[in-house]
Amino acid sequence: MTNAETAPFQFFSLQVDRTRRLGPSLVRVTFTGEDLKRFASGGRDQSLSLFLPHPGQDAPVLPPLDDPDMYAILGAYRAMPHDERAVMRSYTVRAQRTSPVDEIDIDFAIHEATSGADTGVGPACRWAQQAKAGDRVVVLGPAVAENTGVRFQLPADADSVLVWGDETALPAVSAILEWLPAETRAHVYLDVPYSGDRVELATEADATVTWLVREEGAPSAVEVIAGAELPGESPYVWIAGESGSVKALRRHFVRERGIDKRRVTFVGYWRKGLSEDALREVPDETAQDEAQDVA
Repeated sequence: MTNAETAPFQFFSLQVDRTRRLGPSLVRVTFTGEDLKRFASGGRDQSLSLFLPHPGQDAPVLPPLDDPDMYAILGAYRAMPHDERAVMRSYTVRAQRTSPVDEIDIDFAIHEATSGADTGVGPACRWAQQAKAGDRVVVLGPAVAENTGVRFQLPADADSVLVWGDETALPAVSAILEWLPAETRAHVYLDVPYSGDRVELATEADATVTWLVREEGAPSAVEVIAGAELPGESPYVWIAGESGSVKALRRHFVRERGIDKRRVTFVGYWRKGLSEDALREVPDETAQDEAQDVA
């Protein structure tokens, strides 16, 4: 059993301080709380689990959080009635600040419904659109900066970076660009729904950013990247967003471009037509792809 004070991931009780609409597809929610004094983001695409209340609840319903065994808490959580226990979703830490107060930002992708059967508008999306100061949440996040929730791991011998992400990955891509060392060559492709989703991206890297805006008729990511020159002789590739697009791009880089699969980091944040709860129940086809590459 891991001591709660030394565990790499811990539970943090937080509250909303403020919200801000960043564009058509993103809402930023800034959280505060005394627990953040123990929080230690590793930056880049640092992930966490966010626990939200159901409508009508004033706080997320969870088992007692004082058990030093994180897995025991999660087991008790999963045993609770589905319509009572907190809604859990995975998000990226967009930024952490410790001065003048402790805060973290989480950017929520807002998926607008296109039909009555559309499952893209989920409880986290609705919560973010209605969030107000004082609303309470719980986070299972990092207490040490070096942790397995950071997937972007630049190899020491990489001479360049290629990044693709859709609107759900825009917070992670923004944080990655801020982290990249100066003069790092980077080709970045951002696939977003609306022209208003274009934002200024701060970086010291030698970065070329291409916006693929769907409302402007942009071609698919695979079409664009298939004809693009890789930046350098030993690139590192990071792709994240809708799992179907991630799968297609990973196949392209590994099978058609011949890039070592160990140099391609890929994360399926969501899948068209499925909620995150449903996505957790289906086989990871991208992982199956990876297993085939080993054979």
